[in-house]
Amino acid sequence: MKQPPSTSEVQQDAQSLRGVLPMLILSQLHLAESYGYELVVRLQNIGLGDLATGTVYPVLSRLEQEGSLTSRLVASTAGPARKYYALSPAGEKALMLATARWHSLIAIVHTGLGAFATAEPDEREPAGEEQK
Repeated sequence: MKQPPSTSEVQQDAQSLRGVLPMLILSQLHLAESYGYELVVRLQNIGLGDLATGTVYPVLSRLEQEGSLTSRLVASTAGPARKYYALSPAGEKALMLATARWHSLIAIVHTGLGAFATAEPDEREPAGEEQK
């Protein structure tokens, strides 16, 4: 019997991460403004343990260019100034829309998976394989 994927295997699905990372960034910045590295740590703490800083900064830049984020430089005693990001009103709207779309997608996927989605992991056998 095949074991379900581990958390790290799921995290390695870069295509899926690309689809949800902007929404997760917006949701974290909805809670509190943050500078880049601090935001990466917060995202790692919610389950994206393998997330690299180099993955987050381009998304922050794109969200800022789109008008979803604002930023300000704050002097730091521990090195160069830090760029703090916060949600703009457009970012709040983008987060609400992304969340609604995400919930719709979850419902579609759940319906599409049908009984497989509700079966216990040890009851999930690939089609064509006999249970032993």
